[in-house]
Amino acid sequence: MRHAWRLVAGAVGAMVLAGALTGCLFETDKDGEAKAPKGPKLGDKGTACELPVRFSLEKSWKAKAVDEAVQKQIGPLAKQGSVTLVCEIDAKPAGHIGFMRIMTGTKGTAAPGGTSRALMKEFVADENFESKVRLREVKAGDLPATEASYSVTDLSAGAVLPQRALAVMTERGGVVIELGGIDAEEHKAMLPAFRLAKKTLEKTG
Repeated sequence: MRHAWRLVAGAVGAMVLAGALTGCLFETDKDGEAKAPKGPKLGDKGTACELPVRFSLEKSWKAKAVDEAVQKQIGPLAKQGSVTLVCEIDAKPAGHIGFMRIMTGTKGTAAPGGTSRALMKEFVADENFESKVRLREVKAGDLPATEASYSVTDLSAGAVLPQRALAVMTERGGVVIELGGIDAEEHKAMLPAFRLAKKTLEKTG
C-alpha cells in the first residue's frame, strides 16, 4: 500500500520507528500557530530542497531532498497523480512521528497553466482507500491554492488516518505539500507546521 509504506518509513531513510517520541519544539503565537523563523525559506537556492515554491519551516523539522536514485529505488511509491516526491521533511526532531512531503510535476494535471483543483483531485484519487474527502479553495501566502483534508485506511494496522494536502500551480509546474502522521493525535500535533508552510508560501524566482 502506498500510504502505509510512506507512514512507517520515510523514502530518504527507511527504518523501523521504535518508541514514542514526546514533546514539541514549536514556538507558537497566541493563536497556537507556529511562528516563521528568520533566515532562508525551504525551497530557496542553497537550502535542503530547491523547489518552485518556498516557505518557512519550523527550525526543528529536518528537510532532505529525494533525488532520482531514491525515486527509482522506491519506484511507483515516489509518484502520486501527476507529481513526484522531491523533498521529505522529518518531524522526529520536533518530537513527532511523521513527515511533511513535497511533490512536484510538469505534466498532466501538474503542467503549467493547469488548476490547483484538478491537480489535487487527481492526487487524492490516486491515494489508497481514501474517504471523507473535502476540497476547498484557499490562499497559500498570496497564491491561489486548493487544500484537501481526507482520511485513508491502513488495512495492515486497522486504522483510519487523517491526511492534509495543499496544491498550488506555478510557471514551473504544480506543487503538492502533504502531511500525514502515524495516528490522528500525531497528525493534529503536526498541523501547525503545515499551516506555517501554507501561510508563508510563495513562488521562488
